[in-house]
Amino acid sequence: MDDAVRAALARWPNVPDVYGWLSLDRRGRWRIKGEVVSNAALAAFIGRNYDVDARGCWYFQNGPQRVFVALEYTPWILRLAAPGRLETHTGLPVEHPRRAWLDEEGNLLIDIGNDLGPGGMGLVCDRDLAALIEGLTLADGSAADTETLERILAQGSIPPGVELRLQGFGAPLPVTFASTAEIQRLSGHEP
Repeated sequence: MDDAVRAALARWPNVPDVYGWLSLDRRGRWRIKGEVVSNAALAAFIGRNYDVDARGCWYFQNGPQRVFVALEYTPWILRLAAPGRLETHTGLPVEHPRRAWLDEEGNLLIDIGNDLGPGGMGLVCDRDLAALIEGLTLADGSAADTETLERILAQGSIPPGVELRLQGFGAPLPVTFASTAEIQRLSGHEP
């Protein structure tokens, strides 16, 4: 959190919270009343002061005021910063990814652990999805073929005997299937 924000909190501790004003979309873009925040300095300021409260609600600390964020899906959007290196939509490096999920919409989600506090679930930005899907392998190390992936999405589960792993981030990450509702529960965010 920025020092100026901390100072404002100390000066004005009882400013009412704001709801319904700020959101985070599936590409990691901040939106104010539906409009994308295009000012890079403002987006970075929001990102530096993005946090979660004890209830699991994500907010932007805007000086003395908490502006709660409507999450389109998960609290973190992940981008491929370089081969084998993920970062969040706020520019934080993902050091220790632990596991991954596919949902019924074909999204790839990664548990980024507690490196970034509670809510360590991130949605891979659709722009980087194809590159990461290429890293899906079967238990024997062979590439997961399109037919297997399509079957998983159609069935809404990984067939018995099929083990998926995501390669490229140190140790292979186990990949399981989870519905959108399960993902939101696992990420600590339920609409």
